Amino acid sequence: MEGLGQFLPLMLIFVVAYFFMIRPQIQRQKNEKKFAAALKKGDRIITKSGLYGKVVDLNDKDNSCVIETMAGRLKFDRSAISMEMSQKMNAPAKK
Repeated sequence: MEGLGQFLPLMLIFVVAYFFMIRPQIQRQKNEKKFAAALKKGDRIITKSGLYGKVVDLNDKDNSCVIETMAGRLKFDRSAISMEMSQKMNAPAKK
């Protein structure tokens, strides 16, 4: 019984770390995968590097998409698209 008492604080630290650090990161990754899979032609997006554009073509073979910008068409990996910034840009304006 005494051995369990010594490990209880360590187990408690792990449980707290899981619920405040590990689990939210896993949820975020799942949401980003759903977002990338739900992209369709015509969606306005922002890449993680800050490039604005509109999805012109999607390729499921290599998980890429072609976006049209003011400079022309560029091919990006779907993981390079920022979910948060794209959703903010497409959200209806609040008054």
